[in-house]
Amino acid sequence: MKSVILLSFFSLILIFSSCTSPSSDLENALATITTEDIVHHSKILGSDEFMGRKPCTEGEIIATNYLESEYRRIGLEPAVNGSYFQEVPLMEILNTPDDKLKISGNGKTFDFKLLTDFSAFSMRAQKNIKIDKSKIIFVGFGIVAPEYNWNDYEGIDVKGKTVVVLVNDPGFGTENNDFFKGNTMTYYGRWTYKYEEAARQGAAACFIIHDSKPAGYGWGVVSNGNEAPRLFLADKNNYADRCAVQGWLSQDAAKELFSQAGFSTDLWKEAAKPGFKAMPMNLSLSMNMKNSWRIDKSHNVLGVIRGSKRPDEVIIYSAHWDHFGIGRKVDGDSIYNGAVDNGTSLSWMLEIAEAFVALKEKPERSIMFFAPTAEESGLLGATYYVQNPIFDLDKTVADINNDLMLPYGKMKDVMITGYGQSELDDYVEEVAKKYDRYIFPDPNPHTGMYFRADHFAFAKAGVPALFARGNCDSREYGKEWALKKEADWLANNYHKVTDEYEDWWDLSGVTEDAKLLFEVGYKLSKESAFPKWKEGSEFKNLR
Repeated sequence: MKSVILLSFFSLILIFSSCTSPSSDLENALATITTEDIVHHSKILGSDEFMGRKPCTEGEIIATNYLESEYRRIGLEPAVNGSYFQEVPLMEILNTPDDKLKISGNGKTFDFKLLTDFSAFSMRAQKNIKIDKSKIIFVGFGIVAPEYNWNDYEGIDVKGKTVVVLVNDPGFGTENNDFFKGNTMTYYGRWTYKYEEAARQGAAACFIIHDSKPAGYGWGVVSNGNEAPRLFLADKNNYADRCAVQGWLSQDAAKELFSQAGFSTDLWKEAAKPGFKAMPMNLSLSMNMKNSWRIDKSHNVLGVIRGSKRPDEVIIYSAHWDHFGIGRKVDGDSIYNGAVDNGTSLSWMLEIAEAFVALKEKPERSIMFFAPTAEESGLLGATYYVQNPIFDLDKTVADINNDLMLPYGKMKDVMITGYGQSELDDYVEEVAKKYDRYIFPDPNPHTGMYFRADHFAFAKAGVPALFARGNCDSREYGKEWALKKEADWLANNYHKVTDEYEDWWDLSGVTEDAKLLFEVGYKLSKESAFPKWKEGSEFKNLR
């Protein structure tokens, strides 16, 4: 009898010792996320060996093979019919517009110079594009937004004509959050929307008046885009439904245009007031453009952990793998490494994947790790995935995306770009308290950064999407220091050859962000609820 009791006692010890409590399981998983690993991945992904990770080049092969090998090492399953790769068909098009944009009317003719006064491109796979004396109409912000009772195209026919529009939306500069969203850009303020709406209205051409502050970037960003081929998703109709020409006008060119039309630039302020009506300018625009293009393919890279109870429901972590490859030489360097954009975020995602795989108790929902292609060309890989999803979008719980994770150490804040959009904010806030951190809404919401990274493709499809990382309040040096570091980095390194890994980098903040956002996904994976869009979100009615 004594031996039976002893045997039972030792059996119980073995049973309890083999069981892992949820808290210790979580802590063990968190322990796999290390700064050492993030440094390791960031060094490799940002190295010259990867040739700038441009889609459809040798750099793509190197980058995507690395991600595939890491997915296998970590233990992620292939997500795409036994493969880690989702093929993305792309069109690379080189636009060669005339050096001059001809404006005529009121008995005068004058020219605008390419790159100095205007930039222009086309999505159409059409060898020759000719705009001949197309009448110019100023349509304010070029917005049709029923929920704001706003229609800049009301009462005007722009079919075959050229529309000139202002950047951003009427709320910018008002500080009135009840008017559009005040200084926070809505999607109606994004340049992509303005071209889309002009096309829906039947315009032949659409030019946006550039202004650095409401745009969030200088004229150089716009003009530089005219110097290289552009990538778009391949389209069976060759984008015949888009405007023949899309472009930008510099501030000086726009002022000259309005002066020649006999208009004051005070109209730009008037256009932000309810009741503004579009105005024909009694001027015409003429230009020619030659195009050459080719169809190619790139790849999204996807790995998954299947859920133990609800495998058809998925939480997605995303970070784009692409950058600009080899380009114009600057101070002897021609490789655009993209170490911060987006090597650090890829490292962040790989570490989160390791943590989920380390869990003894597997997540109830599936967790997918998604490295999209061609983000730099307009969120193309993410858009293609949303159009061709692996998991039903109605069963996609959330996309947790990151981009531009800076190497300046630990931060007190968790900056949420697009704060107030969805209930995902509340999940972040709850977990942030554990790490003695606080929520910091994006200090520059007028730049529309929420619409400029891969999570936005999911938001447009109705899937709540989160873009959050430490950024604005250094634990060691404070807010002013952190914000200055960000501004300096953007000015000196963003989309430049200088975005390279440096030995002085402190990636401990990326480690903290990985742990925090792992816990957000962990919490979502154990629930049956689906986070919702909040009141006031332009995406609320999509789900």
